[in-house]
Amino acid sequence: MKVAVLFTGGKDSTYATYLTLKKGLEVKYLLTMAPKNPYSWMFHSVNINATRHQAEAIGIKQIIRQTSGEKEDELKDLKEAIEELKPEIDGVVSGSISSSYQKNRVDLIAKELGLVSLSPLWGSDPIELLRDMVKVGFNTIITSVAAQGFDQSWLGRRIDEAAVEELEKLCKKYRINPSGEGGEYESFVLDAPIFKKRIEVVAAEKVWGGTNGYLLIKQARVVGK
Repeated sequence: MKVAVLFTGGKDSTYATYLTLKKGLEVKYLLTMAPKNPYSWMFHSVNINATRHQAEAIGIKQIIRQTSGEKEDELKDLKEAIEELKPEIDGVVSGSISSSYQKNRVDLIAKELGLVSLSPLWGSDPIELLRDMVKVGFNTIITSVAAQGFDQSWLGRRIDEAAVEELEKLCKKYRINPSGEGGEYESFVLDAPIFKKRIEVVAAEKVWGGTNGYLLIKQARVVGK
């Protein structure tokens, strides 16, 4: 089966790509939607331009499409982008874990286009997923935070075993989603088992607004492992 992965550069879409390849499916494209609206309901906006380095490191062709990022218009934009790829794919893969809002809309678009919708992470325990990512060798950093309990020190922090333990405590204390699907935090993968090369951040800037902020990757490059 040939598929396109809805790719944001974050841990979930990258891990979904990893599991899809592990199952023996052919990932034909990484489809990245670049929202103009930073508060998009469906797509990441932080460092979306840096995902081209990840696609290069993985060695899979990336398709980038612009979207307004407005609640319903972005679904129309996504459908049009997937429809362009329909002649070459049999299905679409998303990194949804527990967000019915995201999964149901991708499922509907796929159904309308006669494609299979795959969500390899769906229903997984988010903390166990994080542990699995660390265990198999994902090098992931946190690039934005927007929830109670997070401070500026989390920006640029690597998600390792210690970070997962702290995240678990924060999530229990403040009742936030450990996966970050609600926008609590976003991430960026620098290296993973499916990467033929790795990403090196050359220059980055922390932007902090008092209760939330993001790490802007200003310059990055693809280097050998």
